[in-house]
Amino acid sequence: MKIFLETNRLILREIVLQDIDGMFELDADPDVHKYLGNNPVKNKGEAEKNIDFIRQQYIENNIGRWAVIEKDSNNFIGWAGLKFVKEEINRHINYYDLGYRLIKKYWGKGYATEAAKASLAYGFDQLNLPEIIAIADCDNIGSNKILTKIGLKRIEEFSLKGVKHNWYRLSQKDWHGS
Repeated sequence: MKIFLETNRLILREIVLQDIDGMFELDADPDVHKYLGNNPVKNKGEAEKNIDFIRQQYIENNIGRWAVIEKDSNNFIGWAGLKFVKEEINRHINYYDLGYRLIKKYWGKGYATEAAKASLAYGFDQLNLPEIIAIADCDNIGSNKILTKIGLKRIEEFSLKGVKHNWYRLSQKDWHGS
């Protein structure tokens, strides 16, 4: 399996079928899905479909979310990274979206911030992307705090499936401080 990034505490690598137990633990938790439409998976078959969907993105778009592995334990703790969005959201289409999702017992340790910041660096420094977008439910205080902390700028509030979300943007120019 391909490793894309390493940070002090994390390895970000491709998601593989062997991650099924971790993906199921992650996506079956209602607390994880509180700001994601409240639709947790019900069985490992659904988790496997999510893995297949991500792996197909690797093929079609040469990018997709990555497994986040805690170096100390070698545990799958969630996913993070970039995704190429082809469908229209908030009047935008064909953009790179930053996202992350962690198993609840790994919340509050700074892992999401660490993985998200590394993903931005990869997008700007390796892929030479002109900008990266992120979206967060307005009520998701933790996620909004992370996005602001790593430098994304809140552009506007918009409605996604009837729920208020914040639209964030970071340009390569701003990332490099030009």
